[in-house]
Amino acid sequence: MADVPSPLADFIVSEIRRARGASGMTQESFGRAAGFSASHVSAVESGTRALTMDFIKGADRAFNNDGLFGRLVVKLGAPSWFLPWLDAERGARQLRLFEPLLIPGLLQTENYARVVMRLNDLMSATEVDQQVSARMSRHKILTGDTPPQVVAVLDESTLRRAGDEHAGIMAEQVAHLITVAELPHVHIHVIPAGAGLHIGLSGPFALSRAGDGTWIGHLENQLGGIVVDNDDGLHTLQTRWENVRNEALPRRQSNELMKEVRSHHGPH
Repeated sequence: MADVPSPLADFIVSEIRRARGASGMTQESFGRAAGFSASHVSAVESGTRALTMDFIKGADRAFNNDGLFGRLVVKLGAPSWFLPWLDAERGARQLRLFEPLLIPGLLQTENYARVVMRLNDLMSATEVDQQVSARMSRHKILTGDTPPQVVAVLDESTLRRAGDEHAGIMAEQVAHLITVAELPHVHIHVIPAGAGLHIGLSGPFALSRAGDGTWIGHLENQLGGIVVDNDDGLHTLQTRWENVRNEALPRRQSNELMKEVRSHHGPH
């Protein structure tokens, strides 16, 4: 079950702890009602064990509060459709990311992510802050003890799409990509503009391979996202991955192109 990202997890845990105290429940009695051991409850409350959606659902059962904490996570943090992919992303041994329009979230800078979030004029400033914080927390998997191998293929247009207003932010973002690509387990490849039309222009997608060899795919659209775990869907995505990867420049040439684009945007 997917972990809830910080700092939202810290807030939810503190509210669960407060509600447990107000109801007079010990960790043991709360655990029995929620379906967890007292030691598990203690570990979550102390921050030594991740807060999961499974634990949150158990807390809602224990308090009989009509799913209050679950709704808070969806409202304040990652949308419910994205949580299964977060789970796959955190447990991945390999990640394959393709983006024809925007820099993938896992590789975004805070300033770039904020600009992208603000494009949705239905989001309040507080919601933007929360979403940006949650997105930045995902970056920890790139520098952990056992990071996944990450291969990202970007269309060149994703590096150049900025405009005068955001040229500095885009220069910073491309510089970040160049830096991240120096990590031995991160490979960034760019499909040059000269490639013309290609199958990847149909839309972005991602693939995650778990330690047991299981693959899972993810597609995003204007209304949300779709997890792909059936054989036919995965076969299609893996075939399309091979297609877009073959359109992209090798690693060194991609790096040279990113440096050229960074200078085009100016200093950051």
